Amino acid sequence: MSRHDPLLPNVLIVARREYGARVRSRLFVLSTLLLAGLAVLVAFSPLLVRLADRGLTTRIGVYASDDALAERAVSIMSGVMNNESLGGGRPEGAAPAYAFIRAGAPERAAAEIGVGRYEAGLVASREATGRIAFTFLTGETMGADRSTLIGVGTLAVAILDWTAAQPLTGAAPFQIPTLDVIAAAGPTAGGAPLTNADFAGRRVLGIIFVILIFIILVIYGMWVAAGVVAEKASRVMELIISAASARQLVLGKVLGIGMAGFTQYAFVLAPALVTLVLEDRIAVSLMGPGGSVAPSLAALSPALLAAYAAFFILGFTLYALIYAAAGSLVSRAEDLQVIALPLSLIAIGGYMLAITALGGGGGPIVRFASFFPFWSPFVMLTRLTIGRVEPWEVVLCFTLLLATIVATAWLSTRVYAAGVLLYGQRPGLRSIWRAVRSVG
Repeated sequence: MSRHDPLLPNVLIVARREYGARVRSRLFVLSTLLLAGLAVLVAFSPLLVRLADRGLTTRIGVYASDDALAERAVSIMSGVMNNESLGGGRPEGAAPAYAFIRAGAPERAAAEIGVGRYEAGLVASREATGRIAFTFLTGETMGADRSTLIGVGTLAVAILDWTAAQPLTGAAPFQIPTLDVIAAAGPTAGGAPLTNADFAGRRVLGIIFVILIFIILVIYGMWVAAGVVAEKASRVMELIISAASARQLVLGKVLGIGMAGFTQYAFVLAPALVTLVLEDRIAVSLMGPGGSVAPSLAALSPALLAAYAAFFILGFTLYALIYAAAGSLVSRAEDLQVIALPLSLIAIGGYMLAITALGGGGGPIVRFASFFPFWSPFVMLTRLTIGRVEPWEVVLCFTLLLATIVATAWLSTRVYAAGVLLYGQRPGLRSIWRAVRSVG
């Protein structure tokens, strides 16, 4: 391209045309309303889960080598945790909120909670001095905001254990029991667990972000491809390609449709955030003070919003470039689905891995996916939302994503330049390669 080629003005002209065509369409308005309603529904998920959980019982395993201590802990903890006056119970006749179950050996506690056999576990052991040491292991769905009731219960267990032993040991002084609260599963496994409100808030944000990213990358990527196919089918492409270069057309389409996506994103995300702000008041009005869900907006930090914006821009750019090249290889709208399906499957893979990460699973696969450029907009964003990510991991993720975009832009432009002039041919790898090599 010569230095006199007006790259930026032509790109902006194409972008403005694409943006206006999208935002003025009836489909844009209807899809925005539908997605906004979906985002609000997802934002209400902590309240909906709380309503559904009102009839469920949380199972807590009690682990102790001393059978008498274990049985005493089961009985006392059940009474304390299900005491309505202490804020842990339910109205008379309702199912108990907590069920304490005598479990196996203490060393099996973390593993059994990790696989979901119990929602939490209470491990009790007697030190050489006679003091009872308790460790409360929380599962993924058990927050730290019940630790106060757990502390009351363990103190009661220690007092009754001490009084039961007095006829045998004499007037031994009572020792305050110790209590450690540790997350056995979830994003803070091995450390202090999040409260139920914090964890629910983080998962809601993660779900909203993943859904929006998936919709933006796939739906708007398909819009780019469909626009190219429509221009080819109507033979308008022959006029357009003579007035502007392939690079200008590709960049203009990506920029224009990307701005349309950003506009829709703003209209979708705004009501969801309003819902999160008002949700606790709605929960209290429906279920009373004890029904507060207090969705945590602390997770919605400026850094997380900046990360979402970056993944929104870079992820869409990467997929839009690929979809533009794919659209240039077919001449009919009926053929677009065939060539776009593999691209959609790649995005669906990233979406499913992000959902796995939201559930605290995946292990090394999720970690690898958070660096893989075609999946990182989904998975790394999820990891940032619900867990701890090292700074070097974020830097590496964005470096790989940017490098992939640069390489994809070069390749997509060459494919587009060759593909827009191919009519009536079924795209194959060999024909695509020949067309790319023919571009000067």
